[in-house]
Amino acid sequence: MTPVELSRTVLHAVRRAVDEGELSVTVPERAVVAPPGPGGCGDYATSIALQLAGAAGQPPRRVAEILRSRLADETSFADVVVTGPGFLNFSLERNASALLVDEILRHGRRYGHAEGFSGTVVQLRCPAEVRAVVVTDALARVLRSQGDAVRVTCDGRPAPEWETVLGVDGGHSGGHSGGHSGGHSGSRPGRRGSRTLADLDITIRPVPAPADPLPLGRDAARWALLHPAAHDRPRIPGDHLVQREANPLFRVRYAHARTRALLRNAADLGFHPEPGPVSDAEALLAALGDHPRVLTATAAHRGPDRLARHLVTVADATLPLLPAVLPLGDEKPSAAHRARLALAEAAGAVLAGGLSLLGIDAPDHL
Repeated sequence: MTPVELSRTVLHAVRRAVDEGELSVTVPERAVVAPPGPGGCGDYATSIALQLAGAAGQPPRRVAEILRSRLADETSFADVVVTGPGFLNFSLERNASALLVDEILRHGRRYGHAEGFSGTVVQLRCPAEVRAVVVTDALARVLRSQGDAVRVTCDGRPAPEWETVLGVDGGHSGGHSGGHSGGHSGSRPGRRGSRTLADLDITIRPVPAPADPLPLGRDAARWALLHPAAHDRPRIPGDHLVQREANPLFRVRYAHARTRALLRNAADLGFHPEPGPVSDAEALLAALGDHPRVLTATAAHRGPDRLARHLVTVADATLPLLPAVLPLGDEKPSAAHRARLALAEAAGAVLAGGLSLLGIDAPDHL
């Protein structure tokens, strides 16, 4: 169960409690789900009971208990526990990790993308400044992944090399780039129904680049412009691709390349990935499960930096898993090896898909 699916499940429990007369509240549009904080337990937690307590006229713990009684029977949960002032904590069944990995592998790089057209047409505008154009280009890619139709207008004439070197969509040169993502992916249709058939007009104006990023090349330049938040001044050094641990882009691309190498090595050993339970990978599973929510938040908050930082989180959670994927010495491949290999492949798909939305290459070899 992904955080998006868990959010829907929690809201369904709220709706049932309202329909059955135990709560008198307006059902919110979403329930925020995240890894549990200090004092929490399990895989995920939500503060929805604290959010609803005032309107319900009941203590938060009482609201949490009302919801817990409706969530405890869910087959995806091993346990639902109330902690602190009223936090709901969820422990997923052991096969939940296998289901998540299977979902990611079925959708590949499109995991977290929307199904069909959202009904929203977005007009993105930006000045003819290199960072603004690159941020707008990346945001357009993310919005299309969420089913929106996007038109892009640049107020001025972009330099031709921004397209040839930085890979900016040609639609930025005045006029528009339309369309929406087709195909299918995640199971999240209608999640932004409040925007159905709406038109949004958005101006993108981040802090400008302090120097010309073109000498860095496409991947390093785009990362340098996209990784910082829009209000932060980007750094334009030449070391974004340097192969060292302190370099976040290197870690993301290295983690992806390692997952591809493991798949090749496993095939040489005669075994293949097979989703199953994996122990000691909670951080990675949580990060992978959070990917659809991050894409939604990136689109909603117009911030490709959110996706860039999330990819670093996924990479940093992936790297500790990789040494245990292949059997050692005379050890025979087991179900545990196949499950870890499937999890590594899923992590690689998320990293590659996220980099693609940022317009950055995910090489199989580094």
